[in-house]
Amino acid sequence: MLPIQPGIVANETALARYMTFSLLPDTDPRHALRSVSDHFNNDELVVGFGSALLASLDAEIPGMRNLPALTGKAIEVPSTPASLWCWLRGDDRGKLLHKGRQLSQLLASAFEPISIVDAFQYDDNRDLSGYVDGTENPNGDDAIRAAIVTDSGPGLDGSSFVAVQQWLHDLDYFDSLDVNERDDIIGRHISDNEEFDEAPESAHVKRAAQESFSPEAFMLRRSMPWSDGATEGLMFVAFGHSLDAFEAILKRMVGLEDGTADALFRFTQPVTGSYYWCPPVKDGRLDLAALNID
Repeated sequence: MLPIQPGIVANETALARYMTFSLLPDTDPRHALRSVSDHFNNDELVVGFGSALLASLDAEIPGMRNLPALTGKAIEVPSTPASLWCWLRGDDRGKLLHKGRQLSQLLASAFEPISIVDAFQYDDNRDLSGYVDGTENPNGDDAIRAAIVTDSGPGLDGSSFVAVQQWLHDLDYFDSLDVNERDDIIGRHISDNEEFDEAPESAHVKRAAQESFSPEAFMLRRSMPWSDGATEGLMFVAFGHSLDAFEAILKRMVGLEDGTADALFRFTQPVTGSYYWCPPVKDGRLDLAALNID
């Protein structure tokens, strides 16, 4: 068994809380990170480290970098890196709130919160547009191969890279379209979730077809809808054994590969974007050896 953070591959939960933190100036984060490691609890928490935090610890993780800001035709994909990312998972919103408060307290000596986003499952893994999300996600051993680092040595094997973006939907516009136009944007029929050949080249399933890249760009998506009461969208979360697959798909979606932008951008856009490295586990704690932390 690879020493994977269990939450990366665990079954879906009804609710989630995504928290990002920045490293406070002139602080040593080691004590705070040890505290989080000591309180690491099964599949209820996934933790990722950003490039700035790794640099502050003189830790070199092969393949780690910041998400690039990309620009296409009337499209802006932002890069909003943070030091630390935490994905809290559960089925009770009150318990998630208190777990988030405890996490902030454990980190308070070296980190301050940047953002907190609460997310939820909708109608059996659907995006708020009504379409099923993650239809072609790999499963079982294929998911492990897509998402988890192997053959890289102790402290790295069992780790994962994750791309995180908060997408903001314009559902009023999307709902104003007839069902055929909505299907053309996604490339699937909402009635049966079947992909259809007649969809335009801008359809999302054609822009993001993982098997159409060389090498194939498979990754493990763990996205969930979010809403703050006034706005809503999708927290896109995708794990990979490297960041290359996500980056290749994103560049094609923006239109940098062939000039055709993904039709998704007609009704939704990312407002954040960041990469993190998620360490493996050892003896029930986060394995921080690669971060030069005992």
